[in-house]
Amino acid sequence: QVQLVESGGGLVLAGGSLRLSCAASGRALSNFYMGWFRQAPGKEREFVAGITWIGGSTYAADSVKSRFTISRDNAKNTLYLQMNSLKPEDTAVYYCAARMRSYAYIPREEYEYDYWGQGTQVTVSS
Repeated sequence: QVQLVESGGGLVLAGGSLRLSCAASGRALSNFYMGWFRQAPGKEREFVAGITWIGGSTYAADSVKSRFTISRDNAKNTLYLQMNSLKPEDTAVYYCAARMRSYAYIPREEYEYDYWGQGTQVTVSS
């Protein structure tokens, strides 16, 4: 089992920045993929960014790749999402997710992840 706990959400003005954190605990994390998803009111959950835990390779959705950066601290077992130049359309509940099995590429679909955090609210006001 893996436990994921997000933090760092909040209310921010458009153009501002936030950094989300996701603390992972439980099983050894050496074979992880981890990712960030978000779900806005009335919309489906969507992929934001993903990372391989060992090599640190990343992939981000086109809508955020120039503004958001995913990273991890192996020693702290913590995943981050640095969000800059935030827009009102970034308002959503942000979830971190983990996959414990090998895969051909950084997973980008909900069903490809095994564990989920409880989510943290990000609200961007104009």
